[in-house]
Amino acid sequence: MDRKMRQFRCHPTDFKTREEDTGDLYIEGYFSVFNSDYELWPGCTESIAPKAFSHTLDGDIRALVDHETRLVLGRNTAGTLELKEDEKGLWGRIKINREDQDAMNLYARVQRGDVNQCSFGFDILDEDFQTREDGDNHWIIREVELYEVSVVTFPAYTDTSVAARKRDWEQIQKRKMDLWRETCRLKLKHKED
Repeated sequence: MDRKMRQFRCHPTDFKTREEDTGDLYIEGYFSVFNSDYELWPGCTESIAPKAFSHTLDGDIRALVDHETRLVLGRNTAGTLELKEDEKGLWGRIKINREDQDAMNLYARVQRGDVNQCSFGFDILDEDFQTREDGDNHWIIREVELYEVSVVTFPAYTDTSVAARKRDWEQIQKRKMDLWRETCRLKLKHKED
């Protein structure tokens, strides 16, 4: 199964604005919360496991507005984006450039509470799949390659992300059915012998 496909996940959060004594402006909050189920579609969920980001945070990661590559708010290699994992999830702080009108506009929108959600773009490197006791299907994402974090207006799974998960689920269901058929065939053959 090819999981090397750019994924986007969106989560409700509480982003906050902050002005330090130095006059620096920041937007900060959690881009991902660990062990929190996110519904992909009815009966299928996923969650991010603790330490899923630990091997990727030293990469070149950008903070964007609505996943728009032309609207860069910060970058960890430039020291304008700070990301770290703690027991709750992936926390981030973006230093706002006062000379960038797009960044200042977003800062004002977050400050008023008009924009308060987030998303992140990544590739899945390691995950587990399980069928729960209630029959629901669940993916646990264990390791990712993180490319960007975004402050977003309308958080929603992109169609490609949902389609990729549905293809995974359909393949899993097909393998289960194939295994069931093979088991039935072997039982029937065993009875005939």
